[in-house]
Order: sequence, then C-alpha cells, then structure tokens
Amino acid sequence: MRIIDHNIVGHSGGAGGRSGDVFDPNTGRVQASVTLGTQADLDRAVAAAQAAQPAWAATNPQRRARVMFNFKALVEANMDELAHTLSSEHGKVIADSKGDIQRGLEVIEFCCGIPHVLKGEYTQGAGPGIDVYSIRQPLGIGAGITPFNFPAMIPLWMSGVAIATGNAFILKPSERDPSVPVRLAELFAEAGLPEGILQVVHGDKEMVDAILDHPAIAAVSFVGSSDIAHYVYRRGVEAGKRVQAMGGAKNHGIVMPDADLDQVVADLSGAAFGSAGERCMALPVVVPVGDKTADALREKLIPAIDALRVGVSTDADAHYGPVVNAAHKQRVENWIQTGVDEGAELVVDGRGFELQGHEEGFFIGPSLFDRVTTSMQSYKEEIFGPVLQIVRAKDFEEAVRLPSEHQYGNGVAIFTRNGHAAREFAARVNVGMVGINVPIPVPVAYHTFGGWKRSAFGDTNQHGMEGVKFWTKVKTVTQRWPDGGVGDGANAFVIPTMG
Repeated sequence: MRIIDHNIVGHSGGAGGRSGDVFDPNTGRVQASVTLGTQADLDRAVAAAQAAQPAWAATNPQRRARVMFNFKALVEANMDELAHTLSSEHGKVIADSKGDIQRGLEVIEFCCGIPHVLKGEYTQGAGPGIDVYSIRQPLGIGAGITPFNFPAMIPLWMSGVAIATGNAFILKPSERDPSVPVRLAELFAEAGLPEGILQVVHGDKEMVDAILDHPAIAAVSFVGSSDIAHYVYRRGVEAGKRVQAMGGAKNHGIVMPDADLDQVVADLSGAAFGSAGERCMALPVVVPVGDKTADALREKLIPAIDALRVGVSTDADAHYGPVVNAAHKQRVENWIQTGVDEGAELVVDGRGFELQGHEEGFFIGPSLFDRVTTSMQSYKEEIFGPVLQIVRAKDFEEAVRLPSEHQYGNGVAIFTRNGHAAREFAARVNVGMVGINVPIPVPVAYHTFGGWKRSAFGDTNQHGMEGVKFWTKVKTVTQRWPDGGVGDGANAFVIPTMG
C-alpha cells in the first residue's frame, strides 16, 4: 500500500509508529496510509527551520519573489496531476479540484509582488535632524493547520504569504487527504525554495498540540470547525503565539422579491451543492423575503435539484462527487434526520443515494428543507454537506436580522435589483464577507478573507495585506546624524513629538 510520509529535512521514511487510512471516497476503499507524526518529528522539522530561516529572511525580497514565480509556473504545468490526486482523496470533481488549486495560486500571484508590499514607511525631519522609519520583518517560524475540504487552496493561502515575507513554515495538513500538500512542498523545492523553509508534518490532535505548545513556533494559522478553532486560538495564545483561527459557517442567501429567480436558482445549485457542500463559504441557507417569493423560489428549486448529477470525481458531467469519508456521510445524514425530527419540511431527501457501480462510495444526494426556523438545531449548526434549507423572512428587516444574529458570521449574499436595498444590507449585516448578487463572496487574493463572530478567532485575516501583517512584525527606527563635531553639544537630542 502507498505510504504518505512527512516532508521533513533529513527524514528518510517512517519506521513503524501510528498511521491513518486515506480513502478513495468514490469507491469507499482505503488507497493509502499516512504517517501520524510525533513530538520528535516536529522537533526535527523545527530544528531544520531554525537552521534555514535566517538566511532566507536575509534574502532580498525580489529573489524570494522569483521563487514564487517559478513555483506558480510549476503548479500550472502539473495542474492535471494535482487535480486528479486531490479528487481521488477528497472526492470533489476535477473542475472543483482545479478551482481549489487555482484559488491558492492567486495568493501566490499576490506573493510575486512581495517586494512592493514589504516597503516600509519613512518620515524625514520628524525632529531637528531626526528621521523615523518602519520596516516589516518576519516572525521566524510559522505553522499552518489546514482542513480536508481545500487541501491545496488553504495551505497555499498560509504558506505563500508566510514564506514570501521571510519566514520558515511548517504545514500540518488534514490526514484525510494529505498527498497534494506534500506534492506542493516538492514543487516549492523544485522552484528554488531552500531546504527547511517549507516542511510538511502529518498527524492528528497529538501533532496539533505539539505545534501549539512548541516554543520556537511564533505564529499559527488554522482553518477548521469553530470549536476546534477556539481551542487552537486559546491554547496558542496562552503559549505566547500569534494565532488566527478560522472556524465554521452558516452562510445565508437573502432573496428579495425583485430578484431574478432563475439566476438565483442557478447560483444556489452551485453554491449550496458544489463540492458536496463541504465548503465554509457554501450557501446552505436561503432566505426568501415574503411567502410569494418563497413559494416561487421553491417551485423553481425542485426541478433544478432533481437535475443535479452526482457522480465520481472524474465524471466531467457531474455537478458534485462524494463526501470525504463514511463518518462524514453519516454525520450529514444524521443532520437531515434531525431536521425532520425538529419539524422542518423535507422537500427533497438525498439520503440513501447509491451510484451504480460505486455502491460503497461516500455519495449523498442533494436535500432541500423548507419552513426551517431559527430555533432548530439543524439551522444553528453547520451541516457541511449537500443540504439546502429555506428559512422564510417576512420582510427586509428580518432578512438582515437572521444572519446578523446567527452564531456564525463568515459570508452572506443578497440577491436583488435594488441598489438601495443592497447598499443598506451590506452596511448593516453583522457578517464579515458580503456578496451582492454573488453567491460565494470569497474575496480576490489581494483583498482579505475572514469572518466574524464564531467564524474567526483572532484579529487578523487571511491573505492580502492582512496576511502580510500577520506573518510580519513592525520595527520602528528613530535616527539622528548630527551636523557638528563629536561632543560639541550643538545638536541636543529632542524627542520628535516634543520638538
């Protein structure tokens, strides 16, 4: 059986120890074994990072940018290989896997301009003969703990900015689909990244805790469920680290009475069910305003959902593939039953779906609920599967209130032709990312990604300038070069703010 091992400097392969199964979600069969690391494995990675990072930090930013350019070209040249590997372990269709990789590459493109964004600030004449300037310097060693649902994009979000700004980076990807992160590290090395600057360690909670507690790791970036995000944030901060921890979501799509319902249905088909709903920026809750809007939307949704094609990852005509493993399939189906038990109307039931020839695969058909209420646990929590819930709002005020009062605040969308309503909604809604007639409002790479409330812990977002700020620290220098001779006292120092 294929073994997926760490990518650590000097590591020659696993010698027994713990391991985990990596499944092919299309067949339900184990396809590989991933090594689950120990504290000793992390210590070796940290030692290698400590040896390599000072020279990398001293490398001028344009040379670091050239590595990013080379890496981008290599990923593009290996796109098909990477996408097929990703799909074989995650289950998303090839087109979605390529999108996963491409969104990560967009952050790498941003990092190609790192010389520009690392420019500091300078004030001449802040006082008599005194100049003040600030510079951004790397933290040292950073770490990323990434989820299964985007095994290329999120590791690239973190590692790209951390490395471009001069840090060494240790990545702990999800043990469910670990092959692509390892391959990305290999391509970084091929692009010219020095040994020890990017390493990959595999593991479960034992490795996560080791990362959070390690005194040489200065910062940790995390994406996962909210409960674990809160745990990571609290434990990391207590250990003196800088931490950003992105959690779960329950994104809402507000449908105003004037919206183009055909376009809304087309958008919902992808946003709610694409990647089998395993996205923190999926749109699992739709909020039509007024019963007339709700009834019309429901009528159009049912045939659109019936037309969705669930297939294996390599099926070019499939809209989405299987979920990641059997446990997650059961979790999603349990949430569907919870919704039924709570009194929601199950309009389309995706449970029991089987794909001919792949009966052991982890497939779930699309599900649709109507008349979901805010008191239901199935509304309050993230299902993370191909399940769409209709929550009816009587008016615009209730439509603003629903996502604003939800425990999660990652993303939200409004569908309308009314510019005033859109502007008012965007200004007032208590959510971190807003889409106006855009169902999945993930910002472009040179802006920043981050939610509010229990969707994010920490005060700095992912990528863009927020990412640069997270992975660097500011040093401010106040300097004076006297005009007179040494010791003549002609230029007594005056604090600039008191000059």
